[in-house]
Amino acid sequence: MPEISLRTEQARSRKFARRAYNSSWRPPANYSFMTKANGERIVTIFGGSKCAESSEEYQQAKDLGARLAEAGFTICTGGYLGVMEAASRGAREKGGRAYGIVMNQFKSEPNRYLTDKVATDHFYDRLQNLITRSVGFVAFRGGMGTVTEISLVWNKLQTGVLASRPLVLVGDCWHPVVEAWQKSLAVTNADVSLLDFVDDAAAACEILIKKTREVTA
Repeated sequence: MPEISLRTEQARSRKFARRAYNSSWRPPANYSFMTKANGERIVTIFGGSKCAESSEEYQQAKDLGARLAEAGFTICTGGYLGVMEAASRGAREKGGRAYGIVMNQFKSEPNRYLTDKVATDHFYDRLQNLITRSVGFVAFRGGMGTVTEISLVWNKLQTGVLASRPLVLVGDCWHPVVEAWQKSLAVTNADVSLLDFVDDAAAACEILIKKTREVTA
């Protein structure tokens, strides 16, 4: 992206952040609604905002964004830093589309790799935008926000509110977390069977391509 374009985008983002708490504020022209192009297939990627560019999860998320863009998918994330930036960056560098579902209440600026920003007023609206139009989901290591996101997707799959589609957990952090839930909470083997555990972006992309062929969002 040309340097002048980056400066313009950053200036717009700063303006968005300064006005985020003004209840009369409405998204500027470079923000959009969550509308899909004909045939567009969206994969939502969850993960932490605090990981450094040198971290394993950042590099894996960037790799996955690139792989999915090359496979013809559109990327959707929460729009900010860390894993969200990495996945958007990977997709953008391969010429793909990257949605960012941002919050009016947040002071943080959205990352500069987004092609489309969708502003929301409430957490539930943000979660719904992240979930309802996607044919598949991926989660990298993150905090309680990431746990909230995958828990909601998982529950929608369990209850049939959301038709069958892949929920892929990337990295060795997820096995002990899910095992702890099974030990301490009412989580069954049938519930766990809805999840796919993988080590890296390549395996995640392979599962997404295979399991989303018949999914309609």
